[in-house]
Amino acid sequence: MAAQIILASASPRRKELLDQIKVTYKVNAVDVDETPLLNEAPLAYVQRLAAEKSAACVRQLGDNLPVLAADTAVVLDDLIMGKPKDRDDALAMLRLLSGKMHQVYSAISLRGREHDQAVSITEVTFRSLAECEIEAYWQSGEPADKAGSYAIQGLGGVFVASISGSFSGVVGLPLFETAELLSRQGIGLFK
Repeated sequence: MAAQIILASASPRRKELLDQIKVTYKVNAVDVDETPLLNEAPLAYVQRLAAEKSAACVRQLGDNLPVLAADTAVVLDDLIMGKPKDRDDALAMLRLLSGKMHQVYSAISLRGREHDQAVSITEVTFRSLAECEIEAYWQSGEPADKAGSYAIQGLGGVFVASISGSFSGVVGLPLFETAELLSRQGIGLFK
């Protein structure tokens, strides 16, 4: 089946979520600098990165297919937690999240006939984590490339006491908002 969109991400999780709603795509991952700007608010940060990723992909390809990009950040008290730099960074993030509620911001950017964006904000509460669990979780390898150093759809799901909002948004691509954007640009689902 022909691709309906270009996905500006190599994330296996985003691919799985698009597969789940039967959207066909070609992958063209792009790299952008994910450093937050000075005093940049979490909402502005994820919106900017998603928009920069979709714009970079359009510039690279010049394809006539719509381009979908996304960015996800874990936020605790306005502190933006991206992917950990190393083991110590990951362990520090997990210690901060332990026993607390945080938000996961997921922004999507779709460039087709026009540029359209949407954001999902989900509240996630972690139970208190023991130091040995944090260390064992790091040793599993899962936190190494995840915003906030955890994957709710993987082993990290055992840390989650509650969630209010979009599970798929926490995974990295909020399906409700994605479907809305695709529909507005005439891209059919469930085919």
